[in-house]
Amino acid sequence: MHYTGYLDFWFRDRPLVARVAAFADLGIHRLNCFFWRQAPMAELVAECRRYGAAMYSTFDDDMGSLADPGDNEKTYRAWAESLEMAERYGILVLYIFSNQIEPAGGVEWVRRLSGNYSAGEQYANLLDQTARILKLVEQTQVEVRVECLNRFHFVGKILVDNPRLAADWVRRMRHPQFRLTFDTYHQQRGSGELLWTLETYFDLIAAVHIGDVPTRQEPGTGEINFANIARKLAELGYDGEIGLEFSPSTTEAEALARTQAIFPLTPALSGGIGP
Repeated sequence: MHYTGYLDFWFRDRPLVARVAAFADLGIHRLNCFFWRQAPMAELVAECRRYGAAMYSTFDDDMGSLADPGDNEKTYRAWAESLEMAERYGILVLYIFSNQIEPAGGVEWVRRLSGNYSAGEQYANLLDQTARILKLVEQTQVEVRVECLNRFHFVGKILVDNPRLAADWVRRMRHPQFRLTFDTYHQQRGSGELLWTLETYFDLIAAVHIGDVPTRQEPGTGEINFANIARKLAELGYDGEIGLEFSPSTTEAEALARTQAIFPLTPALSGGIGP
């Protein structure tokens, strides 16, 4: 396994670019950020190279809604731009969501659809648009990942808000560059059934993101039994990403120590960008 650190959640008292060195000091060298259009990507990548790190994943904050037929040309164009950016900077993973999310006033909103579409019409459009976008993706080395977002975190209705629908989305595409992320925070708040989901959809899962509920802080600060999750991952033979997608409740070093106690890494995988 390997950790990936989230620049948007950790070391918030520092400028975004300065957070790279702080993560490197903790031995975390695969890094993620939200909203690539707003981030200083060239500076981040240069700083990563300076510290033997790498930008690992990001997503587009202006990709439009795949569920909205009125956004079809926008989503296609936005994905072409995202893939060009990812290839330029060597980013391995891009995230895809069913709807456009718009942060405003400390709240994350789901953009309204352009018309009155049923859930079935929205899902059919999402599948068609994803197939179209994957034709662009397969011309690159980028992996696209689906993550269901829980319906309580956002203001407005997001289409893919449960793991069953997210897994169905991945399975219908049948594409090697299209995978599922298991996010403990979104899963617990929206659907529960954490262990059942891991077992049922394990063949689709490329990453595990951790964040406790309800505060989205490190393991041990909320209601999730992360020891059970760690045991299940070991039982299933999981050896992939553990995404530290949470805000530390105290110091970053203490939050990492709590995480390491539950999800320990072997020495060969804990430092450097590695395999």
